[in-house]
Amino acid sequence: MFPTDKPDPSLLRGMTQRRLGRRDAFRLGGVSALGAFLAACGVEGKGGKPQASVAPDAVEKFWAGKAKNGKLDFANWPLYMDPKKPELKKFTAQTGIQVNYQEVIQEMGPWFAKVQPQLSAAQPIGYDLMVITNSIQFGQFRSGGFLAPLDHSKLPNYAANAAKSYANESFDPGNVFSIPWASGITGIAYDAKKTGREITSLADLWDPAFKGKVGMFSDTQELANFGLLALGLKPGESDEAAWKKAAAKLREQKDAGMVRNYYDQSYVDALGKGEVWLTQAWSGDIFQKNVSDGTDFKFIIPSEGGTIWTDNMTIPITAANPVDAITLMDFFYEVENAATLAEYINYVCPVPAAQAQIKEHAAAATGEDKASLNGIAASPLVFPGEADYAKLHYYVDFNTAEQQQAFQNIFQPITLS
Repeated sequence: MFPTDKPDPSLLRGMTQRRLGRRDAFRLGGVSALGAFLAACGVEGKGGKPQASVAPDAVEKFWAGKAKNGKLDFANWPLYMDPKKPELKKFTAQTGIQVNYQEVIQEMGPWFAKVQPQLSAAQPIGYDLMVITNSIQFGQFRSGGFLAPLDHSKLPNYAANAAKSYANESFDPGNVFSIPWASGITGIAYDAKKTGREITSLADLWDPAFKGKVGMFSDTQELANFGLLALGLKPGESDEAAWKKAAAKLREQKDAGMVRNYYDQSYVDALGKGEVWLTQAWSGDIFQKNVSDGTDFKFIIPSEGGTIWTDNMTIPITAANPVDAITLMDFFYEVENAATLAEYINYVCPVPAAQAQIKEHAAAATGEDKASLNGIAASPLVFPGEADYAKLHYYVDFNTAEQQQAFQNIFQPITLS
């Protein structure tokens, strides 16, 4: 369980700056999740097969003759870096490479639709580096041949400082096309003053004591995950038969009058107004609510498990400045840079050594900064412990559009009827 007796001090340095549009990355998404780092810590489940393979000489062919150009265009999600961009300024000072950083990715589906025509025509999309979620679109980028294979000889910091199990990511074995930027967690939030007891289990979402006071997500991906986990099924290993069982479990919950509503981002307001007492939730939202409104809502990973997603740095195959892009990718795996980024965004950090670095920053700080930095280093939202990771699962993984449509047909009627 994450500590929630009072707002984590780490929130004061960025948790309230949660990215816009994060939820929509899951819609029709089939997220595979953060396979590598979690596998080393005992995360249940395994992802699907990669959407495409790469020829043995693909790396050599792509990178042959490529050189540093002194500039790059970087596409990311909003509020995923300190607006003052201290890391990018440092990068430019060290390398001479100028970075045009744009917060242009709001949802994965529209982003793929926007750039796919140019990529299909082997034309540049105007960006050399983009952060994309492990969604069905990641598979589409990969299977379309739209992602450049990474030259790992140009990623020494990644090799030295990333959690070693990242090489086993199910959605991109060997990090052929991607390395992680950050990740986050889905669990349960609740108002202990209303529930009258601690919430520990997914079974609590089916408890008649909370009839009409339970919130569930309208996002079918997230909804299905909890239906599967409630039955002891692993989303990352599930098939259509398991989906039907989970849908029946969720229909049982709905028919019993347990669910107040199937929410999008508005679940936070419903919890704040007391319309729901316990609800599916994204970790950062609840801490943001506690900080901004002075509430005391709690967030847990249920005993049956929660889920985790990840965003990944990738290079479009038509990038004009791939050497500059991969240089920046590796820059964020220097421990100091990973630490300062984590201090601002407060998402799960892929560089374990950054925790000790943040502690060093805290030791040199005073007052509120000292407390904030110590809070970040201790925060399970930034550096989850093995006990937390052991309860986190992969998302349902789709290898075909037909599987995805079958999934939608099974779960969408629950939220609409």
